[in-house]
Amino acid sequence: MRTTARRAVSALALATAATAVLAACGSSGSSGTDDGKATGSGGGSKTVTLVSHDSFAASKSVLAQFTKETGYTVKVLRGGDAGAAVNQAILTKDHPRGDVFFGVDNTLLSRALDNGLFEPYTAKDLAHVPQDVQLDAGKHRVTPIDSGDVCVNYDRGYFTAHHLAPPQTFADLVKPAYKNLLVTENVSTSSPGLAFLLGSAATYGDGGWQDYWKQLKSNGVEVVDSWEQAYNDRFSGSSAGKQAKGDRPLVVSYASSPPAEVVGVTPEPAQSPVGVATGTCFRQIEFAGLLHGAKNTAGGKALIDFMLSRTFQQDMPLQMYVDPVRDDAVEPPVFVKYGAKVDHPATLSPDTIAAKRDDWVGAWNGIVLK
Repeated sequence: MRTTARRAVSALALATAATAVLAACGSSGSSGTDDGKATGSGGGSKTVTLVSHDSFAASKSVLAQFTKETGYTVKVLRGGDAGAAVNQAILTKDHPRGDVFFGVDNTLLSRALDNGLFEPYTAKDLAHVPQDVQLDAGKHRVTPIDSGDVCVNYDRGYFTAHHLAPPQTFADLVKPAYKNLLVTENVSTSSPGLAFLLGSAATYGDGGWQDYWKQLKSNGVEVVDSWEQAYNDRFSGSSAGKQAKGDRPLVVSYASSPPAEVVGVTPEPAQSPVGVATGTCFRQIEFAGLLHGAKNTAGGKALIDFMLSRTFQQDMPLQMYVDPVRDDAVEPPVFVKYGAKVDHPATLSPDTIAAKRDDWVGAWNGIVLK
């Protein structure tokens, strides 16, 4: 899920990213064939390496279709939350670990572009992608792949048991009734965490968001490093298979988290056990880009094209719980039925994010982590 950014990068964040280990996972979705069809840069390599965050997922059959169509197999290198993965890519940009990076979003995009991570490439089928998500349309250094809304999620069971209405807005979260209930992610290591900060800045303005976070801190907000830790370990509403559930009934996650808790459940429930506070949402857009210095540029371009195909786009909702960007992609019924509809998410222009992000992250660290 996304993941989905920070500061010019503090020495601590750089050190953390530098010691992070990228787990190499040969794609189980590839066909494993060696039919010699793949050619191009990289000495005719039949493997294309995708660098991404831990939440990247695709169906085996879909990756097998890519192999069948192109002759390339996909190797995936996962590197933690999106924030950590982008940091790692910047640190290794002179010797990139792969051919394509997926998972940089609009909260982190300017940092990646300013550091020269990507080579320009105009992907096929961009005509099916709305202009408002093509944030680098003039240069095509990145290609939009998906979108999603970062929002506070709540554990319906907790609030029912405690006869308490769940929060719906940013303002609700600082009320005494919700003291010690919220867990969020560190804005320096997690893109959902950064998106939540940006959502508060969009809501309260440059002059008001700091006071808001002082109130959140006084109201007992908990901060952890990653989305996986927040949702799977600390959130009481998660069904991630852990023996002991977390004790926080509010978590910064996604509007698409509710269907993730329902898929595979029999009989199908009337509603998901997880709800969404739709007045706390910030719109995220994720991109893929051809890494500068990639060894297999031909394979990388083919993979980016495939990620914009209807085959891949229609697979994403129930793999990574994100919305496809193609205007003709059809989402699965369960995703539509249980996912929260967010009509008016908070947004900020790319220029505002680029200009303010580093200062905002520095101020946030001083308020929340000191």
